[in-house]
Amino acid sequence: MDGTLAVLFLLTGLIDMWVNHCHTGCMKPAATVARHVISAGDLIFEADSIGAEVYYRHDLPVSIGPFQPTIGMSVDTLGDVWVGLGAVNAFHLWGGRSFAQLSFMPGLWLRGDGPVMGHPVEFRSGVDAGYERPDGLRYSVSLDHRSNGDIVPVNPGLETLQLRFSLPSN
Repeated sequence: MDGTLAVLFLLTGLIDMWVNHCHTGCMKPAATVARHVISAGDLIFEADSIGAEVYYRHDLPVSIGPFQPTIGMSVDTLGDVWVGLGAVNAFHLWGGRSFAQLSFMPGLWLRGDGPVMGHPVEFRSGVDAGYERPDGLRYSVSLDHRSNGDIVPVNPGLETLQLRFSLPSN
């Protein structure tokens, strides 16, 4: 997988901004639901499962146009750690309970015994889709991709396929 998810995040975010936000100010800050997001699943390198990963993300209580700032951290069974800061953009589908969400987060990769990723700066882009209960609890399946975006010649990429739970924080 290459930068497809990052490009998808940017394009859908810009379209969402133009369609849904520019009538009140394209990048106008607005209060939104903050969320604690926890996921766990399979760590995939070059099409092989190499371990498992646990990921925590906190979506902040503000959006700037369609983009909600977020911070995240993951740890895998190989001792690797990733920490990043970026944004998410959610779309409610089919009556409002189903949703899809895209994310993009530049971050730092701290290698343990995992694969050589080529650079400590690793961009994490992702997509997840799921269901939101009336109380705000979300269940979803997510696919994330990490790579250094070709800032150096070595850029193998790393994927995670995870089950994700998200709950609103008060």
